[in-house]
Amino acid sequence: MNNHFYQKSWLKEIDFNQAELNYLIDFALHLKELKQKNIPHPYLQGKNIALLFEKTSTRTRSAFTVAANDLGAHPEFLGKNDIQLGNKESVADTAKVLGSMFDGLEFRGFKQSHVEDLARYSGVPVWNGLTDDWHPTQMIADFMTLKEVFGKLEGLTLTYVGDGRNNMANSLLVTSAILGVNFKLGAPQDLQPAPEIVALAQKQAQLSGAEILITDDPKEAVQGTDAIYTDVWISMGENVDPKERISQLLPYQVNQELLAASGKSTTIVLHCLPAYHDQNTSQGQKLATEFGRSELEITDEVFLGQQSYVFKEAENRLHSIKAIMAATLGELFIPKEFFNDHLKSSENFVE
Repeated sequence: MNNHFYQKSWLKEIDFNQAELNYLIDFALHLKELKQKNIPHPYLQGKNIALLFEKTSTRTRSAFTVAANDLGAHPEFLGKNDIQLGNKESVADTAKVLGSMFDGLEFRGFKQSHVEDLARYSGVPVWNGLTDDWHPTQMIADFMTLKEVFGKLEGLTLTYVGDGRNNMANSLLVTSAILGVNFKLGAPQDLQPAPEIVALAQKQAQLSGAEILITDDPKEAVQGTDAIYTDVWISMGENVDPKERISQLLPYQVNQELLAASGKSTTIVLHCLPAYHDQNTSQGQKLATEFGRSELEITDEVFLGQQSYVFKEAENRLHSIKAIMAATLGELFIPKEFFNDHLKSSENFVE
C-alpha cells in the first residue's frame, strides 16, 4: 500500500498543501464519474463510521451517509442528544470510547477544539464537517465545482461577499491562497476576517502566487471575478441583532446588479446553502413579516438563474466527502509521482 493520506484526519485546510488538495479534488471528480457510470467503488468495505452532529445539516449528513454506503461502510448517526461532549463526558473520554468501536469519526459542531481533541484521543481518522472556525469538507466540493466549470483552478478569481468573519469566509480565503486562486472579499470593515486568518492566507499566497484583496466596496470585490460566493448573514448559534445585521449587509446582497458589476458574462454564483432567497420557508416568511425582506444574501432571480451553480455544488458535497473518507481511511494506492505532478486524469486511480 502506498497512501500518503492513510489514517490522517481532515480538520482544517491549512494542514494540507497545494498538491494534496488538488489530489482530493481530482479524486472527487474521479469518484463522481464512477458514481455516474454505476461502477462500484467499495474502498471502505466493512468499516464503521460515527457521524457526530451538534449542529444540524441536510447536506453534510446526507453526503456522509450516502458516501459511506457507496464506499461499503456502515454510518451511524449520533445527534446532539446522543453525545455528551464536554457536558457529562469529556471530549477525550468520548474520543477514546468511540475510537475503540468505530473506524472513523465525523464531527459537525461548534468548537474547533472539540474536533481537534477527537482526532488527538480517538486513534482513528476524524473529519471536520463544520466548526465555528473552519468548513474544510465544503472546500473540496467548492473548488471541485470551479474546476468542473472552468477546467482549471490556478489563475481563477473567486469573490466572497457578506459576513467575512465566519467559517466559510475563513476557509475560502485560506484554501484559495493555498491553491493559487486569486481571492477577493467584500464585507463591512467590522465583518472582515480576523488579522491572524488574513496573515495565514497571505503566507500561503506568497507560495502559490495568489492575489488577495479585502475591501468594504462590494462592486470592487466582484469586478473581473470568475465566481461570486455568498453565505447566510447570521451564522448558526450567533447572537446578533438581525435588523442591524440585515441593514449592514444589504449592500452586499448578490443580486442582478452586483452580478453585472463583475463585467463578465461567464461569472458563476455559488452558495453553500441553505439560502434565504424566497418566502417558501417558515424562516423566509418570518423575515418578510418582521423586516420586509423576502430575500437576504441572494435574490431569487440570481439563485435560480443560469449563472447559478449552487445545486451542482451541493451534489459535489457527496463526491468530495467520499474522496476525503476513502483517501484517509481506505487502503488506496496513490502513485508517488503525484507529489511531483498533480494528477491529470482518472487513469492514475485504481478502481
